Amino acid sequence: MHSEVSVRLAANQEFRFDLANAQPMTHEEGRRWLDDQFTSLDCEPLRASGKVLLADKVLTVAQAAGSPLMGDVQWSRDFARAASAALARPVVRVDVPAMAVTF
Repeated sequence: MHSEVSVRLAANQEFRFDLANAQPMTHEEGRRWLDDQFTSLDCEPLRASGKVLLADKVLTVAQAAGSPLMGDVQWSRDFARAASAALARPVVRVDVPAMAVTF
C-alpha cells in the first residue's frame, strides 16, 4: 500500500516523505513521538478549550519545526512515520498556511 506524508509550509515550499521502505511506528509510538515534539518545540494548543486533537498536534509540530527540521533527514522521516501512525492513515497532507490536515 502506498504510504506518504506531505507538508506544505508555504506556497512554494513543500516536503514529501515516501514511507514505502520505512519501518512503521505503532499508533502509540507515533502518538508518543508527537507528544514529545509538541512539548520540546513549545507548541501551543490551537483550540481555546486547550484540547489538542492528534491532527492539531501534527499540524502544530509541523509548523513549529519549519524548514530547518523538515529538512533534517532523520527528524522528518520520524515525523512522517509518527503522523501516519498516530492518525492511522497511509496518506497524510499537512497544509500549514491553510491550517489543515487532510487524508
